[in-house]
Amino acid sequence: MIRVVVAGGLMLAGLFTFGIATIGIFRFSHTLNRIHVAAKCDTLGALLVMLGLAVMSGWNVFSLKLALVIAFLWMTGPVASHIVARA
Repeated sequence: MIRVVVAGGLMLAGLFTFGIATIGIFRFSHTLNRIHVAAKCDTLGALLVMLGLAVMSGWNVFSLKLALVIAFLWMTGPVASHIVARA
């Protein structure tokens, strides 16, 4: 029961972060500000949602795969947005 509540809270926090990012993309006027909001909030939102999924599934191979995906997103998300901004 506690695991479901914690996982649900993490997933809702991730969805809230995605929603704030969407509002920020429409509110900011400059392109670089939009890229910054999209990169930071999408990385954090994906982290929270995947952590919620890992908590929900427990300690198994699926949670290890989610941890690897989280690490990959944390390394490549900001780099990709920086490359897009520089182009």
